[in-house]
Amino acid sequence: MCDTCGCGDPAIVPVHVHESLLRNNDQQAGHNREHFQESGVLALNIMGSPGSGKTALLESTARSLGGQRLRAMSGDLATDNDGSRLRAAGIPSLTITTGTACHLDARLVHHALHDLDWRAAEYLFIENVGNLVCPAIYDLGQAANVVVLSVTEGEDKPLKYPVMFQRADLVLFTKIDLLPHLPGVKLENYVAALSRVSPKPNHIALSTVSGQGLEEWTSWLAQRKQSQQTRVA
Repeated sequence: MCDTCGCGDPAIVPVHVHESLLRNNDQQAGHNREHFQESGVLALNIMGSPGSGKTALLESTARSLGGQRLRAMSGDLATDNDGSRLRAAGIPSLTITTGTACHLDARLVHHALHDLDWRAAEYLFIENVGNLVCPAIYDLGQAANVVVLSVTEGEDKPLKYPVMFQRADLVLFTKIDLLPHLPGVKLENYVAALSRVSPKPNHIALSTVSGQGLEEWTSWLAQRKQSQQTRVA
């Protein structure tokens, strides 16, 4: 899977080593979280498969909220493509190039904070590497996990990758404008699969093309932001 954690291959990485890696990561994540809370910035870990619509979601969010209220960092194995799109959308952004690692970790995020004027924003979006496995395991210091799942990916994804969806604070079903062109694919089947792995599934169906669901998404962001401010106060 990846050279960093050896995830999925216990013959290569003993369990006690993996636990040690996670302990160090969690300590760094706690440090990151203190930074975000002290600065009043809502940090969100945006996860999903390659092509699920994570970058398109942030582009639409910038159009709705104004790019200068946002900051973003994108995890990518080899390119700056997503970061370039976000900057073009008006979001001050940077790319974390991971090389062979299939996820971001708290250390990479902390290092990137030094090169991004993130304290000037209300929201910090951490667009994780496209993957439905490893990113779910690593705490980055975020206030919430958002999983993006497009209706073109298969209704069984929550069942096949339960950890990702169990740890989600919100699941966004994207590309719903394509449903009329996908015979046999039904949004309710995605919701039913999510309900089987998450006792309280919180989800929004949206389209960055038609704009459906985007107001509900930005309202959710505002509610999370208000909750953070209340807890700090």
